Amino acid sequence: MTDYLDRDDVLTAGSIAFGAELTVRDYGLLDAAVARPKATVFGVDAYPRLWDKAGALLQSLARNHALVDGNKRTAWAAAWTFLHINGIQLADDFEVESRIVV
Repeated sequence: MTDYLDRDDVLTAGSIAFGAELTVRDYGLLDAAVARPKATVFGVDAYPRLWDKAGALLQSLARNHALVDGNKRTAWAAAWTFLHINGIQLADDFEVESRIVV
């Protein structure tokens, strides 16, 4: 079973990565991005693998610009956290990896 992040999880991960409290510009866009990895089409997962789900979350958070600042860092932190809670361990150097997204 897949564990998903909720809005508060994403904002917490983003605040830690960004180093400051995040300001939400649009809660609708944020909620849509958080919900995207759970999407189904006719009862079938739209994103069947964990990597697909993490990618959908990362892309939606980075492109939706639901936050005033820190969208890309939050996107990476959320994707990293999502993979971590589902048993996929990435390299420990979070800063180096986050530069790929930013």
